[in-house]
Formats: sequence, C-alpha cells, structure tokens
Amino acid sequence: MDLADLKSGRLSPADYERNFADAHPPLNRTQALIEAERCYYCYAAPCQTACPTGIDIPAFIQRVAQDNVRGAAEAILTANPLGGMCARVCPTEVLCEQACVRNTNESKPVEIGLLQRFAVEGHFANPGAKPLFERAQPTGRRIAVVGAGPAGLAAAHGLAWRGHDVFLFDAAPKLGGLNEYGLATYKVAGGFAQREIDWLLSIGGITPKLNCRLGRDITLDGLLAEYDAVFLGLGLGGVNALGIAEPELPGLRNAVDFIAELRQSAPQIVPVGRKVVVIGGGMTAVDAAVQSKLLGAEQVTMVYRRGPDGLSASTHEQHWAQTNGVTIRCWARPLSVEADSGLLRGMRFAATALQDGQLVDTGEQFFIEADLVLRAIGQTYEAPAGTAIELQAGRIKTDEDGQTSLARVWAGGDCRAGGRDLTVEAVEHGKRAAASIDRALGLSAIRHLDKEAHRG
Repeated sequence: MDLADLKSGRLSPADYERNFADAHPPLNRTQALIEAERCYYCYAAPCQTACPTGIDIPAFIQRVAQDNVRGAAEAILTANPLGGMCARVCPTEVLCEQACVRNTNESKPVEIGLLQRFAVEGHFANPGAKPLFERAQPTGRRIAVVGAGPAGLAAAHGLAWRGHDVFLFDAAPKLGGLNEYGLATYKVAGGFAQREIDWLLSIGGITPKLNCRLGRDITLDGLLAEYDAVFLGLGLGGVNALGIAEPELPGLRNAVDFIAELRQSAPQIVPVGRKVVVIGGGMTAVDAAVQSKLLGAEQVTMVYRRGPDGLSASTHEQHWAQTNGVTIRCWARPLSVEADSGLLRGMRFAATALQDGQLVDTGEQFFIEADLVLRAIGQTYEAPAGTAIELQAGRIKTDEDGQTSLARVWAGGDCRAGGRDLTVEAVEHGKRAAASIDRALGLSAIRHLDKEAHRG
C-alpha cells in the first residue's frame, strides 16, 4: 500500500453520475395516485401521532388521491416547513409507517414518505403557484436565530410568518446546516436542500448572515443587547475522539468532514482509499461507509464496539449499507492506529463482549488494513454560547417549548438535551420555539398558528 491508494478519480464519469444520483427515485403521478388509494384515512390516525411534527397524514394523502398537490403540500408544510427534506431523510419506517394500520393486515404500510415527497416537490416544481403562506403584518420585533440547520430554519420561518424580523446567523457559507453539509449526497441529489431553503426564505422577513460564528464573530450577550429574543440551533460542533493515540495522518479524518467535502464537491475529485474503515454505528457511519464504496473503494468495513442491537443506525440503513457492499463488524473497539513512514496502514482492534452487563475485552485482537479511517463515534456540544446557560448531560437544558435557563433565549435541535437527533424532531423544536417566542413577546399576530404548533 502506498500514498497512491488514497486518491480521487477511481471511477468513470458515468459511474460517478450513477452512484451519486437519487438513491430512491420519487413516485410519478400515476404511482402516487395508486399508493394514496391504499390509505384508510383513519380518524385519530396513529401515523399522525407518530410524526414528531404532527402532520395530518390522512388529510394530505387524501388530497394526493384527489390530485390536489397544492392542497397536500399545504397540509404538510403547515405542520413541517421542511417537509420535503424530512420526506427524503426521516426514518419513516420506524415513525409514521411503522404505525400505519396497513401493517396489521398486509405487513406493508402506505408509502407515507414517498407520498410526502411527491406532494412537496410537486408544489416546488410549479414556480407560478400562489405562495402557501402569507406573512403577517410586521411587528417591529427583531429575533436572532443562530444556526441555519433544520431547527434554526424552522424557527426562522415560524417567526417570520408571525411578522417578526428574523436575522439568521450561520458559521458556514451556505444555509442548511446538516441538510446541506451532513447528509449523504445520494439522499439529497439535485441541489434539493437549497431549493427548499429558497422556498422557505420566500416568505420574507428573514435576513441571512453567513460566515458568522457564535463565540468568534458574535456573542450571546451582544445578541441579547441588540435583539428581542435569541434562538440557538447550534447543532453539535465537536467530534468525539477515539480514546487512543491519534497521529496526524493523511488518511485519518472525521466522517462528518468527509461527508461535507463530498456534498460540496464533484465526487470525482474527492479522495478515497482502496480499503476504508469507518468506526461507529450510526447514520453518519453508514453515510460515510456507503459513499466510500460509491467512490470506488474496494473494501469498506464499519466497526462497532457493541453488538448489532446497539447500532443506532436503523435496520433500514444497516441493510442499505450491506446492500452496497459494506461489511459491518460488531464487538470490536479501537486499540491503535498503525502507520509506517507517515502513512496510515490500518487499525488494530480488541474483540469485546458483554460480561455482567459490562463491555469487556475478550483478550483477542485483530488488525484491519486501511488507507482511510473515518471517525463516526458521535459529536458533542461545544458550548459556544458561554456558561450562562444551564446544561443537562452536556447539552442545553430547556423546557418543552425550548426556553432555556437564560431569559429571552430558546434552543432546539441536536444541541438541546433529551432529543433523538432526528431532522424531523429538530424541525418540531424550531416550530414550537417560534410559537413560544411569539407568546413571550406578547404579539401573537396569527393566533391559529400557535394552535397548529401545538397540535399532536
């Protein structure tokens, strides 16, 4: 193995185009109409209860069946302003679709996620369509939203809808956060993340402020002095270390950086190894592993310290990884990074097992050759907002509406304690916080929106 084993351009242009196209093509009109007819349109539908944003799923599917795409999109986006992205990336198989009553008789739920995608993207594809939402009269209140990921975007939209002026800060050069930088390219092919953001900003009243990092360019005290309220949708900026010596090597990097580079580059210019090891068992690990394979890696192995039941990636994602040629190896923890003459050679692992409920080493060791090792063992909140806000288990403590221990400050998304790190849950955090901020300001311009925010 030599440095040439970590390189770009392993495949033909046609291979790259095929590998990074939409992994799950959308339904066409005929397919959508047929699928919508399978819905029972249940009263007090369990699928709606299972949706973190409370989308009225029977109502939107019935509108699809009636060939009313605009009406279906309105039902979705009223409850979830990022309903298009959530349709693409949410684990619907363990949320709404798992709750579908069709499972009882057929073991095959209605394809809720695909129908949601059909409705939202169908509306976006009609540039002459009348806007779904009309912004309320300006209130004169100014709100700072820090972090333009799913939580921040949802909060910004909800606040602007209510007539407030929103200033949306983000450290990156593009809005979107996780949606733009943290998801596999094949999940959001065709620039969909930015199309959805363009739609969201079209409501008016939202001013983006990019390349602006909390703790470096702005401070929480400064924002509170200038704005009436602050929403923090900061995400998780830190990456967990392996807990072993990690030398500076060209082939040892964070999976989140690898995924972000791929999202912002043409696939053919992103280097990948012949043999890749991804350490971790979550969604990020799957996205990094599968994309390594799609870039032309010959052998890709995901290594996780516990058993298969402990993997945080859904069963659907695990199957997707294996279908794409990724080997998932459980019961192993990293022991050492091995290199020669400044070049990565691979990883040594200790075999593990559960003993009296504790994870222990069995005494067996093994080596996996690799010229690229990607760390995907979780991220941490780095507290750029300072020490004035109370934390819980290392993340920001809030009430159910996102209000923190600090007056006039709300938080949501992955930085908020107690969540499940789901895009759809982050959207709900932002939506509920917008309603809460509006009530706290005493200017609830559109009362029915607050009712919508608390449905479900």
